[in-house]
Amino acid sequence: MKITAAVLRGEQSPYTIEELELAEPGPQQILVRIVGAGHCHTDVVPRAAMGLGTPPIVLGHEGAGVVDAIGAAVDSVAVGDHVVLSFDSCGRCRNCREAHPAYCDTFLARNLGGPGVDGAGPLTDGDGNPVSGRWFGQSSFATHTVVDVDNAVVVDKALPLELLGPLGCGIQTGAAAVLEALRVPAGAGIVITGTGAVGLSAIMAAKVAGAGPIIGVDLNAERLELARELGATHTIVAGGGDLTEQIAEIAPAGLPFGLDTTGLPAVIAAALNALTQRGVLGLVGVQQGDLVIDPMALTVGRSLMGILEGDAVPQNFIPTLIALWQAGRFPFDRLIETFDLSEINTVEQRALAGEIIKPVLLPGK
Repeated sequence: MKITAAVLRGEQSPYTIEELELAEPGPQQILVRIVGAGHCHTDVVPRAAMGLGTPPIVLGHEGAGVVDAIGAAVDSVAVGDHVVLSFDSCGRCRNCREAHPAYCDTFLARNLGGPGVDGAGPLTDGDGNPVSGRWFGQSSFATHTVVDVDNAVVVDKALPLELLGPLGCGIQTGAAAVLEALRVPAGAGIVITGTGAVGLSAIMAAKVAGAGPIIGVDLNAERLELARELGATHTIVAGGGDLTEQIAEIAPAGLPFGLDTTGLPAVIAAALNALTQRGVLGLVGVQQGDLVIDPMALTVGRSLMGILEGDAVPQNFIPTLIALWQAGRFPFDRLIETFDLSEINTVEQRALAGEIIKPVLLPGK
């Protein structure tokens, strides 16, 4: 079928809005009409020429939409269902079977490759040339996509579907990092460095957990103001002094938990040094350079934990976030601004400049 999609044809090229041909869903796949797709910083990875998501490619990995068709062997999802799409996993390897699908043996190929594990993507352009269409198993910067049925989480049709896409990656990552990976208990302190969509989601989750103090760190004073509204008990404007000392002024005995969303080595080292003995610092994303750790930093039992997708099981965790939102305890909608898909180049620039926390593109607007 003919669809419209935002295509990235070169690392430094703007997106172009094109008509593409989308293959029919296979036996275990579904066709989803995308209502909203969040833009995440991971969608910029193909511009870094790291061999991940090589153009031409349709990006987007925070999609939500309506099921328009199902494969012959699909029995868990019906036409007309509303679904949130999340990352892809095999469901069969040891980590998948032990409820850690973010660490699937084939995670990189399934999610950051572009063509998928078999290299046979569902998209071709007007000249019949292939366009990668399996970014995070979905490539949702498009009016329609074909995904494996296990990528989809069915949600209530009464919910505002255009807002739910970011629950599949960025918001899930921040919240699950606190609630699932770190398992921060009530009364435990945490410092969260970086207050973008992931960091603010982590702050909201820390409040849900009953943590305290909850310290947010960022360069952006406006973001820190929002962080306080969403649950931070204290905030620190970065760059105004020694970060470890600033954290110590708030928590002299140190903090048992930290979560870095910046990837900045100096910030990571400072947060690590602010932890208590046996404290745990979670790291979200890829570090931007070599991480140099103080020789004594780990000798008191501190540890670093790499976290991917919050170590969440989307089929369980996304409904949990929705229930918390409905109860007024996780107001993720305050992070979101919506835009037409045709505005994707401007949206990308504004998001990278920190002007938008979580943009959501509406392909059908």
